[in-house]
Amino acid sequence: MSSLNITTPLHHAQLDKRAIWPAMRKGLAGKCPKCGTGKLFYRYLKVNDHCGHCQEELFHERADDAPPYLTIFIVGHIVVAAMLIVEKTYRPELWIHMALWVPLTIALSLWMLQPLKGATIGLQWANRMHGFGAETDSDAIPQQ
Repeated sequence: MSSLNITTPLHHAQLDKRAIWPAMRKGLAGKCPKCGTGKLFYRYLKVNDHCGHCQEELFHERADDAPPYLTIFIVGHIVVAAMLIVEKTYRPELWIHMALWVPLTIALSLWMLQPLKGATIGLQWANRMHGFGAETDSDAIPQQ
């Protein structure tokens, strides 16, 4: 009977832990979640395939609808709260509301979308989701 050399993939319990909050903060800043030095984006929402500093593969990211959802959630709470405060305090005309809140909503949304996408990618990287796992990571070999 011959012995087969079967290799099994590393499981999450065998891997070194990746800190979630530092990875998310690096992504929030638009930096690589691994090294914090290389750029995460090469255009507004286009993610680099690899980090220019540590060569970490970044093309695995699958942020999909999470960043727009988070953006709508946060901006909606800010704008609606501010709108209610202004309405109760000053009672401005409708056109003033339109002149204030539409541009503010658009500006806040555009300002928050990229950092929230970066934070989502950092979360995915830290949790080894969507291809950021052990099979290809050089830092995923358990310490002996």
